[in-house]
Amino acid sequence: MTDVRSYFSNRSNLLAVALTALVVAYIGWKITESPDQALQFAFNGMSVGAVYALVAMGFTIVYSTVWFFDMYYGAAAALGAYGVFYLRSSETLGGLYEVNNPVVNGIFSLVVVGVVFWALHTALYYRLRDRYSDTVLRIGFGVAALIAGAYIDIVLTRPENLHITLGPAIAILTALGLVWIGRTAYTNFVSSSAPLAVTIALTAIGTAVGILVAIWFSDAPESKLYLSWAVSCFLAGTVSLALYRGLYVFMRERARSPLVMLVATLGILLAFSALIVIVFEPTPRPLPEPFGNETMNILGATIKGFNIFTIAIAVIGFLGLTWLLKMTTFGRTVRAIGDDEEVAKVVGINTTVIVAIVFFIGAVFAALGGLLSGHDTAIQPRMGLLLLLKGWIASVVGGIGNLQGAIVGGFILGMLEQFGIWDLAGEWRDVVSFLVLILFLSFWPTGILPRK
Repeated sequence: MTDVRSYFSNRSNLLAVALTALVVAYIGWKITESPDQALQFAFNGMSVGAVYALVAMGFTIVYSTVWFFDMYYGAAAALGAYGVFYLRSSETLGGLYEVNNPVVNGIFSLVVVGVVFWALHTALYYRLRDRYSDTVLRIGFGVAALIAGAYIDIVLTRPENLHITLGPAIAILTALGLVWIGRTAYTNFVSSSAPLAVTIALTAIGTAVGILVAIWFSDAPESKLYLSWAVSCFLAGTVSLALYRGLYVFMRERARSPLVMLVATLGILLAFSALIVIVFEPTPRPLPEPFGNETMNILGATIKGFNIFTIAIAVIGFLGLTWLLKMTTFGRTVRAIGDDEEVAKVVGINTTVIVAIVFFIGAVFAALGGLLSGHDTAIQPRMGLLLLLKGWIASVVGGIGNLQGAIVGGFILGMLEQFGIWDLAGEWRDVVSFLVLILFLSFWPTGILPRK
């Protein structure tokens, strides 16, 4: 009782409670005034909020690990959307906007070469250096990296055959996934270690299934749009990993200032936005229609199946990230780095590798949010900056640095935006978002679910 009295004795707290009550009363009044329209706004808010939540989750997992605001995630969101357009422009309005640039393909291929070489060197060098000389290892890693880069170049150069050119990658990933699942199940329920015979059997089964899955995709040309999602997210994550390993690591060692990192990543975002204008022109572009574009009428509200899918992706992404961070060794190392990176280094955690993976995952989430948003509205060069800001506002609303707060904040921001423009034009939506940001920074700076 004393805590309650002390809370309300503060004038700013009283004002915050009054504002909250006013917003709730306004929404309640609008619901009673037009239940059908309220349901429509609620569904629209959930759909838009799911995109904000995805971007916020990508931002949060990185921010809570390295504690600086990486503005590349706006570029990653735009890269996800424009990557789909780049790969599927031949299907958009009869190929009116078709674009395929050898220079762009070459740049992404070089990025993949560098990332694959670093990954192989990091994962295998210390295990194999007693058997092979440094020269042999570096040549081997280099050849493998060049093959990966050439493969990506083929995928990007021949987007009309995406369901065929991605066949080898699909087969390999399916086989590796099945082997990992099989070994994990065996070690958890049968024995603490899997014998060689079990590994060979799992590899054979995984390879056979992987080949069958690749053949199925090759006979399904309608899958090209959804395969372009995977390629776009992969490229966005790879660029993020390359930026961290090739630039951020050295800047963090020398600058040791979040402000310097903020300015540097702002420059990267602006550079990506300029490159998008150069390659695609500033005019808004549509993406091909995905599945679920037919509308349904539920209790007077018009709903699309694709929007329900977007909401489901945000929820599944949240559950997957929560499991990864709470239930796996990788997640425990990520949390250890977030708590104290220097101590994590002392106890033997390879922080550079772990943080690089975190950057990859965060960018994949941002790219996924960007492409899902792009299927709902036309894509434009400045969409990355807007989605980044909306994701950041969602993080502030939910509780910055908190994964649960990211998804809650995303959905709440989406709902507040939609109900806030009930009697206004749609252009006021961004104004509502920034008013929400100002109010939360003023009265609830730690958000609804503060990080503990």
